[in-house]
Amino acid sequence: MAKVKKQPRPKAETPKGFRDYFGEDVAERTEMLGQIAEVYHRYGFDALETSAVETVEALGKFLPDVDRPNEGVFAWQEDDSGWVALRYDLTAPLARVYAQHRNDLPTPYRRYAMGPVWRNEKPGPGRFRQFYQCDADTVGAPSVAADAEICAMLSDTLEAVGIPRGDYIIRVNNRKVLNGVLETMGLVDEDQRAAVLRTIDKFDKVGEAGVRELLGKGRLDASGAYIDGVGLEPDRAEPVIAFLTAKGNDNAATLAQLKEAVGASGIGQEGVDELETIASLLDAQGYGADRIVIDPSVVRGLGYYTGPVFEAELTFEILDDKGRKRQFGSVAGGGRYDDLVKRFTGQVVPATGVSIGVDRLLAALREKGRKGAAPAAGPVVVTVMDRDRMADYQAMVSELRAAGLRAEVYLGNPKNFGNQLKYADKRGSPAAVIQGGDEFDRGVVQIKDLILGAKIAENASLEEWKSQPAQVEVARADLVSALREILDRQGK
Repeated sequence: MAKVKKQPRPKAETPKGFRDYFGEDVAERTEMLGQIAEVYHRYGFDALETSAVETVEALGKFLPDVDRPNEGVFAWQEDDSGWVALRYDLTAPLARVYAQHRNDLPTPYRRYAMGPVWRNEKPGPGRFRQFYQCDADTVGAPSVAADAEICAMLSDTLEAVGIPRGDYIIRVNNRKVLNGVLETMGLVDEDQRAAVLRTIDKFDKVGEAGVRELLGKGRLDASGAYIDGVGLEPDRAEPVIAFLTAKGNDNAATLAQLKEAVGASGIGQEGVDELETIASLLDAQGYGADRIVIDPSVVRGLGYYTGPVFEAELTFEILDDKGRKRQFGSVAGGGRYDDLVKRFTGQVVPATGVSIGVDRLLAALREKGRKGAAPAAGPVVVTVMDRDRMADYQAMVSELRAAGLRAEVYLGNPKNFGNQLKYADKRGSPAAVIQGGDEFDRGVVQIKDLILGAKIAENASLEEWKSQPAQVEVARADLVSALREILDRQGK
């Protein structure tokens, strides 16, 4: 008889491109999302939670291939309803929700959403296949006042979570201005227009000189490889350079140079007028150039947006992996996308919104020392001296919880009392409650201040040890009040 082959044990490892979040990480994120939600709620936005799974038609971004119709998303085929996929952002589900429920929703509809999204892309350093986003959008408002409001709200949000004024800038541009530039250049060939857009997208990396080369014959990249250019003559490429370098000393100067860049283009002038309106609305609310500025170099998925675009950039310096100084960079972006709901309804529905990269913003706060400095306080641990009296210990912890204190009974093997205190230390517990048979008979409990005990053990003299006992005995009836006093002293 053939020997049955044993199945190998599964490897205990996180799938490539994914990660686990433990208590402190989750607590930090929850706290920050609560601060963001408070700002959004103050601006009149309502919460919306959508399904993590959408039909691929609703997502509508990825073109089908033969074997895997939706490369770029995690997709699978249902037996009776075609292909579905995990959402890759929070905007496509919003478009589906608005189209589906528009008769029951107010117009404009203002919503915010927070949650994980999934992208089936090649992972890399700091690049994961699952990450959190936090969005706010207004659907059904054609006025650029909605765009100005999103920018103001984004500014308030960054300051609310702990990014001070001066450490960030929100930069605003407009897709219509770029369309005007392309119109002025006389570009009608779609392939050539697409090539110009790709070149513009590289402005931050290669600068003005690099863009000139790429719009012309081409250039050598850092590796020495030659990159073919668009093939434009220098004078024909000049409107693009004028557009990208139009930023002046203030918004007025920038807008004046953008007017020159778009020339006689009607759509270009419309874009400049919208930027002018946004600047004046923000200025009237007190959002000056120290927080929000018109900047033509902002390029965000230009094929997706139909009007104003904006990006929040953190301007303070950090050290990269090689110890070199660099700015932290972008943590949020968005813009106007008037064609997204149209896919479902056949009618243009104006919409604008912003998406915050939650993990990046948390990383920025840690760099500023505003998150991750101290772990959250652990629970008070009620130790078990006599396993036959578990009901008494459970009654204690229930009383503590009813009083609003975080508490738990030690549920491991109670045989070794030292292991119970080691467990409490590992949990970051502020205090441990001890009651053996003798204490039970006398109607008292021992409370060990674990924070004070650690400090005394580290650097206190014998006299200080005696004057500040880390363990006290109190009446059982005074358990809650005595613990409150200890926690108040610890600042917990």
